[in-house]
Amino acid sequence: MAFTDLFGSGNRARKLGHFSALVNTALIDGPLKADEEILLLRFARRFDITELEYNEILKNPKKYPIQPPNSSEIRLKQLHDLLRIIFLDHYIDEDEARFLRRYALAIGFNPTDAEAIIKRSIQIFSGGLDFEDFEYLLKKK
Repeated sequence: MAFTDLFGSGNRARKLGHFSALVNTALIDGPLKADEEILLLRFARRFDITELEYNEILKNPKKYPIQPPNSSEIRLKQLHDLLRIIFLDHYIDEDEARFLRRYALAIGFNPTDAEAIIKRSIQIFSGGLDFEDFEYLLKKK
C-alpha cells in the first residue's frame, strides 16, 4: 500500500470538506430546496464527488472537516461557491452571514480581510453596487 493511500489526497480531502461546507450552507435555512439541490449536484460533478459520497455528505454534512487551501485564489473561489448557495434566494440572513464569516476564517483569511471581503461580497451579490463599481465591472475584461 502506498503512503498516499493511507492518508488520501490532500486535494481530495479539501474537495470533500468544501463540498460538505456547501451542503451545510444550503441546510442553514431548512431542508434542501430544489434549486439548492441542482446547484449542489453541479458542484458535486465539478469536484468529482461520487454518488455514494454525495449521499453520505447529505446524511452527515459535518463528516468531512474543512481543509484550508494554500492559495488565496482558491480561498476566494470557495467563498464564492458559498455565496452562490446563500444567494440562490437573493437574501442572506444572520445565520448564513455568521457561517460565512466562520468559514472564511477556517479557510485561512485573517479576521480583518475576512470581514472586508464578506462585506463587499454581500454588497455585490445583493446588488448593492455603487455606479463606479458597476461601471468598473462592466468595462473589465
